[in-house]
Amino acid sequence: MTISGDTVEAGRLADRIRERVTACASVARLAEGPVATYLPGRSVQGVAVGEGEVRVAVVAVYGRPLAEIAAEVRRAARSVVPEWRVDVAIDDIEIPGRRR
Repeated sequence: MTISGDTVEAGRLADRIRERVTACASVARLAEGPVATYLPGRSVQGVAVGEGEVRVAVVAVYGRPLAEIAAEVRRAARSVVPEWRVDVAIDDIEIPGRRR
């Protein structure tokens, strides 16, 4: 997904959103998979930037209610794009101390 064909701006937004979301204490990492911003020569996994909307897919750290984690992720993304729709998916849960 791109913003009116502007892949440079989509990449900048996706990078900034990735930074804010991964700084959330309840986010282990961004999810790998189909939710991504595809750019020339690279992609930003877990963040899909579209026209007026963003989708974020994360792996959560076990311990808090998922609704609270989703709200925290949504706030982090909205700190970059305050007027946009933000959809959050929690793709998996990581239990601290357990091997993957």
